[in-house]
Amino acid sequence: MTFGHFDDNNREYVITNPKTPYPWINYMGTGDFFSILSNTGGGYSFYKDARLRRITRIRYNNVPVDDGGKYFYINDGGKIWSPGWKPVKTELDTYECRHGLGYSTIKGQLNQLEAELLYFVPLDFNGEVIRVKLRNKSAETKSVKLHSFAEWALWDALDDTTNFQRNFNTGEVEVEDSCIYHKTEYRERRDHYAFYSVNAKISGFDTDRETFLGIYNGFDNPEMVTNGKCGNSIAHGWSPIASHFIEMELNAGEEKEFVFMLGYVENEKDEKFSAPNIINKTNAHRMINQFKTSEQVDDALQNLMGFYSDLLGKLNISSGDEKLDRMVNIWNQYQCMVTYFFSRSTSYFESGIGRGMGFRDSNQDIIGMVHMNPEWARQRIIDLASTQLSDGSAYHQYQPLTKRGNHEIGGNFNDDPLWLILSVSAYIKETGDWTLLDALAPFDNQGEDATIFEHIKRSFYHVVNNLGPHNLPLIGRADWNDCLNLNCFSDKPGESFQTTNNQIGRTAESVMIAGMFILYGEEFVRICELTDRLNESIKAQIQIEKMRAAIDSSGWDGDWFLRAYDFYGNKVGSKENEEGKIFIESQGFCVMAGVGIEDGRAEKALKSVEEKLSTPYGIVLLNPAYTKYHLNLGEITTYPPGYKENAGIFCHNNPWIIIAETMLGHNDKAFDYYKRITPAYLEIISELHKTEPYVYSQMIAGKDAAKPGEAKNSWLTGTAAWNFFAVSQFILGIKPDYEGLTIDPHLPSEMKELNVTRKFRGNTYHIKVQKAGGSEQNCFVNGQKWEGPLPCRSKGEIYNVLVTLSK
Repeated sequence: MTFGHFDDNNREYVITNPKTPYPWINYMGTGDFFSILSNTGGGYSFYKDARLRRITRIRYNNVPVDDGGKYFYINDGGKIWSPGWKPVKTELDTYECRHGLGYSTIKGQLNQLEAELLYFVPLDFNGEVIRVKLRNKSAETKSVKLHSFAEWALWDALDDTTNFQRNFNTGEVEVEDSCIYHKTEYRERRDHYAFYSVNAKISGFDTDRETFLGIYNGFDNPEMVTNGKCGNSIAHGWSPIASHFIEMELNAGEEKEFVFMLGYVENEKDEKFSAPNIINKTNAHRMINQFKTSEQVDDALQNLMGFYSDLLGKLNISSGDEKLDRMVNIWNQYQCMVTYFFSRSTSYFESGIGRGMGFRDSNQDIIGMVHMNPEWARQRIIDLASTQLSDGSAYHQYQPLTKRGNHEIGGNFNDDPLWLILSVSAYIKETGDWTLLDALAPFDNQGEDATIFEHIKRSFYHVVNNLGPHNLPLIGRADWNDCLNLNCFSDKPGESFQTTNNQIGRTAESVMIAGMFILYGEEFVRICELTDRLNESIKAQIQIEKMRAAIDSSGWDGDWFLRAYDFYGNKVGSKENEEGKIFIESQGFCVMAGVGIEDGRAEKALKSVEEKLSTPYGIVLLNPAYTKYHLNLGEITTYPPGYKENAGIFCHNNPWIIIAETMLGHNDKAFDYYKRITPAYLEIISELHKTEPYVYSQMIAGKDAAKPGEAKNSWLTGTAAWNFFAVSQFILGIKPDYEGLTIDPHLPSEMKELNVTRKFRGNTYHIKVQKAGGSEQNCFVNGQKWEGPLPCRSKGEIYNVLVTLSK
């Protein structure tokens, strides 16, 4: 069953049934101001940091789901409805939501009155623009009343949901003309306020939630809307809101437009007030004047569309498979930009309160977006390096508002440092900009600066300096799998598995980190070689070979790679285990690192993955699922079988197997695995899959779950970057390298031809890949046979590239 369809020409997903299996959302914003919007108008906004600068309120895990947003209520002669169906839930004659790239439209019609809403955050603007169009399609004049609604959050999202004894007393607002200002705590410690305006004269307003809704009413039945009036209420504590009330006559065939704006303003300390206790509104007035007309709105929307056209224009394919094309050309790249902005911090599954920007997460996100905006990638790398500690370890997360490490979480996740080598190498391969290595960043945002090269060197040697009894890397609190907590031993309810270390020792080891060390250690070696640091490269290569030997002697279980050794030195992910005999992570990383390819172990490991881990909906993380709690393994054994890390399909790691399969020449198997988790191929089972059919989800329920194939945690997942990396660089084979762009496709047998346009280092490459038969692969550039990376010494060139494959 489907709830809409793709519109590839407009790069939109069109939802035609508001009752989606779960709210299907979109993100808006490209700078500091961001909004999340569901297909029925739910969602919230924030400035820079979803925890520390929450502008409007949302209630997670609410009943009913997705209540609260920037709503509009229409009273058409006593018939009350909302354009997005919610919150009123009056059945509409027609409904349509279009989620585009950084904008959304919602259109509803009832009794020949059509309402069309446009939501977006303009480029370089600290506010959201909402345009409302009302069209009278009837032959008679209509008397229409329009109420807007937004509920202010009291800035700190955690405090906003907990500290009611204070918060019920602090809410403050001002109203001037058609603008409602939220100024809670502004007269004391804050230098910022928010506002909600409309470019029309209003009949009235409300700023007190109880007055607008009625204390026992929900969003679906506001007392003021039902009564067809407003209270002109001024909030004093309790729960401040912003609601405009507009009365109008719409003649037959007439259309009226209104431009609403939700904005954020910061003032200098000595410019906070224009009069005693009256906020300085100069910056708000300037922002409002930028969007007084619909023409100004149209221009800003076109600029936003042009921004995304430029980003997505760096890679475009035509494969003959429309689902593959729309994912690679549009939705996968778009999702990669969203994960760059938010890491894993704020979505409809992440509250924006408990997590900041992840060190591991954000470094991985760069491999999915560096080709679109390398300047942003470079700055993110420097920001991340600045949270690294002097011994090479790193804070696991940092807050986007402060860019400082999150002390509540801390560090000691021993895979973290190696991801910095991945992002640095990906940036240099894409740009050829070696100056990044000389850029300066402090450790822990304090003290003397060090070069980025010094940062990645310390990342490399952090592993070397933290080896266990089998000469494999110590796991610390956890590696990539945050729920494999081999030093935690938690038996107290409420303890955090990620921050609790009840066992102190240097015994628990990770085979996955060992594979990572070889894979990204080789990148470190190449960087050293290409920058004439030959002694560094030789010393590093020695450590890499030692790690290969450690995996050979202590990391192989006979048919697959072990996952780890626990605190007691017992094997994890072994035939010797009753549960959790095989894990996906070490199979992926060891094979990607080249371990076992020459002697057949890699082939065995991937065969074991197919036999024991693959399902119709993707590859599960482990098998058999854990059915009881293991104190020595941690959180992974607390989930019911088939969910999350306990044998769920954790989509993030499936691309590692996809890449590994291409390295062994299993092209059809790689593409088969790709399609199993890629949302465009799952649209037809949306009622089961539940989450959006245009973006990846973190987790799909595994074969042991009650509902195999049901997804959760959409949008903010490393799956976006990794599956883009896998499909673009390994299946399609368009791979940046230090010396230029290389072409090495691993196309499935069903794909006979591929056309690619790739913009790379200032040049444009039109690449055609054909299966021509014969005994070898050949490459021609502008008609001349070519070997090695494609030419890229100059800029502004256009190259026509033909690659012929033997099969």
